[in-house]
Amino acid sequence: MDLIWTALALVLVFEGVLPLVAPRLWRRVFTEMFGLRDGQLRFFGLLCVACGALMFWLLG
Repeated sequence: MDLIWTALALVLVFEGVLPLVAPRLWRRVFTEMFGLRDGQLRFFGLLCVACGALMFWLLG
């Protein structure tokens, strides 16, 4: 269970780096995401899940 909390903590750290370092760029990227169609967002989500699963498998 500690591993899950550690992984969640790392996700939060990585998610917070861009808004901390470059808030204008983060805001622009976030705003442009609203223009994407549902299919495009789903494909991006699929890529993220696939990359995460592959990394988990390779490191595990």
